[in-house]
Amino acid sequence: MGSTQNVDMSSQEVEVKVVDSPEETVEKTEKKAKVRVHSKKYMAVKSKVDKTKRYDLIVGIDLVKKLSYSSFEGTISAELVIREAGASVEVVLPHQTGQSKKVAIVDEKLLKEIEAGNIDFDILVSSPEFMPKLAKFARVLGPKGLMPNPKNGTLTSNPERAVKELSAGKMMVKSERKHPLVHIAIGKTSMDSKEIAENIQALVSAFKNKILRLSISASMSPGVKIDLETV
Repeated sequence: MGSTQNVDMSSQEVEVKVVDSPEETVEKTEKKAKVRVHSKKYMAVKSKVDKTKRYDLIVGIDLVKKLSYSSFEGTISAELVIREAGASVEVVLPHQTGQSKKVAIVDEKLLKEIEAGNIDFDILVSSPEFMPKLAKFARVLGPKGLMPNPKNGTLTSNPERAVKELSAGKMMVKSERKHPLVHIAIGKTSMDSKEIAENIQALVSAFKNKILRLSISASMSPGVKIDLETV
């Protein structure tokens, strides 16, 4: 487990930092999750999940949909434990997740809207020529994650194509900055299980062999661990 030890070497005190392994990080994360206080409904459906078992992908998806007890259409999310923190991959989900985002292209008219404080978009795409004009809005757009960037495909010489790809489900998925954890919506409880499975398969394929554990859950349901060999 992570700790700091003092080792005496030739009368000099040397500090040795022992870093947690990915497995230890997983264990700590799961222990924190157990501290949460859940409702009676949650505890009732949780008893129907075998916490020692890793389910087949389709079986797990069907189980999560069955155990979802929200009065509204639930969002199904995937939670990944990967090998390292700070990792990011580009993913194109083959099916819409039900969380549509408005994508805008920078032009003179939009610049005036931003200057007036009207930010009516979720993703901003720009060609390189507009970046000098966008620079003065960096303090507004930056904290919101809206500044165009070539790494996520929002700064490009072909913004029209980028909008088409982003609208079709292309996204940059990142782990937490300090922890090897990824949380991402991959569908709705009303979706066909096969479509949700194909979204999960695309996500797992993008991370390749970096995934240690995968679980899925709905907005109001317990988590279900998935056997990665069935993905």
